[in-house]
Amino acid sequence: MTERVTEPSAATWLGFVLMCLGMFMAILDIQVVATSLPTIQSTLAISREAMSWIQTAYLIAEIIAIPLTGWLTRVLTLRWLFVIAISLFTLASIGCAFSSSFTTLVSFRVLQGFAGGVLIPAVFSAVFLLFPIRLHPVATTMAGIMAVLAPTVGPVVGGWITDTWSWHWLFLINVAPGVVAALATPMLLPRERPRLSDLATLDVPSLGLLAVSLACLEIGLKEGPQRGWLSPFCSILIVLSAAAATVFAIRTLRAAHPVVELSTFRSRSFAIGCALSFFLGVGLFGSVYLMPVFLAYVRHHDAFEIGTIMLVTGVAQLATAPIAGLLESRFDPRWLSAAGFGLFAIGLGCSAFESRVADFQEMFWPQVLRGVAIMFCLLPPTRLALGSLTASRVPDASGLFNLMRNLGGAIGIALIDTILYGRTGGHADALRERLIAGDVTAAQAIGLDVTLFTHRPPQVSDATVEAYLRPMVEKAAFALSANEAWALLACVALLGLLLIPFAAGPLEGTDENSGDGALN
Repeated sequence: MTERVTEPSAATWLGFVLMCLGMFMAILDIQVVATSLPTIQSTLAISREAMSWIQTAYLIAEIIAIPLTGWLTRVLTLRWLFVIAISLFTLASIGCAFSSSFTTLVSFRVLQGFAGGVLIPAVFSAVFLLFPIRLHPVATTMAGIMAVLAPTVGPVVGGWITDTWSWHWLFLINVAPGVVAALATPMLLPRERPRLSDLATLDVPSLGLLAVSLACLEIGLKEGPQRGWLSPFCSILIVLSAAAATVFAIRTLRAAHPVVELSTFRSRSFAIGCALSFFLGVGLFGSVYLMPVFLAYVRHHDAFEIGTIMLVTGVAQLATAPIAGLLESRFDPRWLSAAGFGLFAIGLGCSAFESRVADFQEMFWPQVLRGVAIMFCLLPPTRLALGSLTASRVPDASGLFNLMRNLGGAIGIALIDTILYGRTGGHADALRERLIAGDVTAAQAIGLDVTLFTHRPPQVSDATVEAYLRPMVEKAAFALSANEAWALLACVALLGLLLIPFAAGPLEGTDENSGDGALN
């Protein structure tokens, strides 16, 4: 990419900071709401089966919006796209806060998710559209910090807000920064002329196919671990998703005005960068999901305590960000990406050996390793994927790049749930058999006093013993399943490491369709 962008003004920098704030709000919103779902369920009298749709509605709308960002940027310009998206996100947040029924809340969550899905890739597009090459590391670091910090601090923020005020403030905290960003950015970001005439070229059937494919995939991934991946419901969803995606791809590649520019995948650097973004999503969102589940079920921590423990990752990310940004401008992104995914795999793998009583101290160093690694798994692959493209191709490419990370997260969480639901029962049965056989190590594994195990008190019935041991066995079995899930995440990170040698080097990564001699 050549130096096609003029020196940014202070106003441009401030506008970009507000864009990063908007993205941070959109990502944070998912996490803070997750911690307070039981409270919202109780207040609005929502059934346990329907409660998860508060999150699912947001995620489906978000994942549909992300790949549309390129087309929307061309039509509205980056400036007005952000203003409209942040305004819609803010208004939808107000609607969520004052919802009095499940239907109303889910409706506003859909609007919130669509707006949030636009904000995320818009920020990464802005890095390459607003700043010259020499400033890309600085801007990418700012965006990267916000993208990875929000999932980490979300649980502690959500728990504190719910305990201190009420669940309504989970949404109302978006209002003040949203209003400021909506009013200020039109005066700060560079002005371009919208191409509203392109609205007439919108390929509505392709848009429908994209929405059906992504929505079916998201719902299938959500329901698969519980219903079974081969159940009729999930099988139909997955087949429908694959069929819609196939027709969408064929139609889009032949279209004169495609909704999403899939031809960008012909660039080897971009394709590898998207794959790395996918693997990062599996590990990042998977670890942020798995830790709270373990700490809540096995260690009985509340949302605030869980968030406090997980802040270690966020602090490590903040401390590493300036170093990653400095190195990212001086070294081949392939080497930095390899270091990042290698360290990420180690950090995830260390958690695969945690004990049943693992807590802050035992989780500290694995979190530090992951926090340091994440910045190198995000910033260099972003430059690898987007840095070689022309300005006209960046918005579409940014949407696809971010979509891959979100898809990775959805698939990673589904894989974790599959392990937790599918393996815990088997581990529990094995522990019970060992206890019946008099295995002392099994008693120690579940936390049972060995003396009590070897010298059973008289006149204690089998039913009493079983009732006493059942929760201990279940927690120990769950901890074993969690370790297997950590091992799976580590293997996925290793796949990313193995893929990096296939990426094009800095002198090979030019956009073959650009004609501008762009370099990585």
